[in-house]
Amino acid sequence: MIDAMPAAPVLSVRNLSVDARTPEGRKPVLKDISFDLASGETLCLAGESGSGKSVTSLSIMGLLPKASLRVASGNIMLGERDLLHLSNRAMRSVRGGDIAMVFQEPMTSLNPVMSIGAQLTEAIREHQGRENADTVAMQMLDAVQITDPARRMKQYPHELSGGMRQRVMIAMALSCRPKVLIADEPTTALDVTVQAQILKLMRELKSEFGTSIILITHDMGVVAEMADRVVIMQNGGIVEEGSAATVFRTPRQIYTQQLLSAVPRLGAFAGTDGPPRITSRSVETLHPDRTPVLNVRGLNVTYGSSASLLFKGKAPAAAVSDISFDILPGETLGLVGESGSGKSTTGKAVLGLIPFTGDVVIDGRNIANLGHRAMQPVRRTAQMIFQDPYASLDPRMAVGAAIAEPLVIHGIASKSERKDRVAELLRRVGLTADAATRYPHEFSGGQRQRICIARALALEPKLIVADESVAALDVSVRARVLDLMLELQESMGLSYLFISHDMAVVERMSHKVAVMRSGRIVETGTRRQIFEHPEEDYTKALMAAVPIPDPEARRAQV
Repeated sequence: MIDAMPAAPVLSVRNLSVDARTPEGRKPVLKDISFDLASGETLCLAGESGSGKSVTSLSIMGLLPKASLRVASGNIMLGERDLLHLSNRAMRSVRGGDIAMVFQEPMTSLNPVMSIGAQLTEAIREHQGRENADTVAMQMLDAVQITDPARRMKQYPHELSGGMRQRVMIAMALSCRPKVLIADEPTTALDVTVQAQILKLMRELKSEFGTSIILITHDMGVVAEMADRVVIMQNGGIVEEGSAATVFRTPRQIYTQQLLSAVPRLGAFAGTDGPPRITSRSVETLHPDRTPVLNVRGLNVTYGSSASLLFKGKAPAAAVSDISFDILPGETLGLVGESGSGKSTTGKAVLGLIPFTGDVVIDGRNIANLGHRAMQPVRRTAQMIFQDPYASLDPRMAVGAAIAEPLVIHGIASKSERKDRVAELLRRVGLTADAATRYPHEFSGGQRQRICIARALALEPKLIVADESVAALDVSVRARVLDLMLELQESMGLSYLFISHDMAVVERMSHKVAVMRSGRIVETGTRRQIFEHPEEDYTKALMAAVPIPDPEARRAQV
């Protein structure tokens, strides 16, 4: 009996190298990348930012920015065609027709001034020239499980949620039945529950349409959820590849092992009441009285006013309703929930950054109705760390000046003393003193977040509100920043209001947890109570949606 020949790969990348143009000359960005994508397979390209994942996908799509990047060598074979040697006109027929792509942020990928229906039918008519484009578009919206497709066709991107916009992008990508779907971080910007829905949808659509998928991600939990095979990338090269089961069970490379070990695992701290102490210095020694550093009672935040009802026809909307909680010195309260639950609004309100009603007492002082000048002393006690460190730093201001700015505003220390203080803060967050003369664009994302932490520490606060402060970071960088925050809490007795949609990260950081939904706290308790004995179905759903970095364990549940 003659064995059947293995099927030819749908897509084959061979010895792909890409160079970047820099003032110093050509710099390699991709180095001899080779892999195959089989029919009906999901191949995950995994690695941290800068590893070359997205450059690989843009090379396949023929979308490299010509001013800065060029293919130096290699082949990208789609059947008998080498995509690197096709004309622009031929590549336009490949994009969307044979290969489609779903990007990370659908709001920047969709045209804000075109209706959903117009954008879907445009793609269908471009590649298929069908007279029944509207019918096909409606069928695709139904396939991606969007309710009331006829109404959605008439809506615009801003009228849809993030998860619905991503479903529209998937519908658009699959509308012409491509052979290959490239999904570049398609769930990174989504809540864990919405992420779980999108990943489930992609699995179902792959089975229905027979599409091969290249999934690009830095989240090893998502890799475990989706991958048949895994390619691990680092510094523009492939360092490891194999089946998902093999890579997760017996990773050969240290880099792969580091990626896997950095993934937050739900239940890793079962049976404990709070984050492990890192030094021997006790919170009780730093704060013997144990009076709450933050006391919130009956907090309400409403967006809009009676004027908006009069002129725009929109009634005021309650964003936060009757929120109450305390945070003790050296304690972390994890505030968790999906987008729109009111978490960030609560964080801004307790720092007096937006109007509110109710009582917010910071270090013994009620800030309700305090003016800007009266709030200034309170700012020394409470500071904030935002999600996007690059947006939080002035790109024209040197890092040292940014860290020293709070000291200047509050008139603390002389110029030379401020310089010494900046150097000390940089060292405290794991950076060298010479970083003070450099600018934000010269640092990685994790380093920029460390700089934001240093700036927040400049006034020696007692309370820090951390609003999704690690959500935008790679998994290993995120682990290091979380460890840093725990170390600083232990050594300085800091209290955190830690805002996140990721239950695994909240479990890592928190002593107490409050679960928010639709502007209200629906469940609160110690870390052990919430994670080992949750009472609300919503809390259970948040935990069930956290990806498990184990392909066999995850698929047993699906």
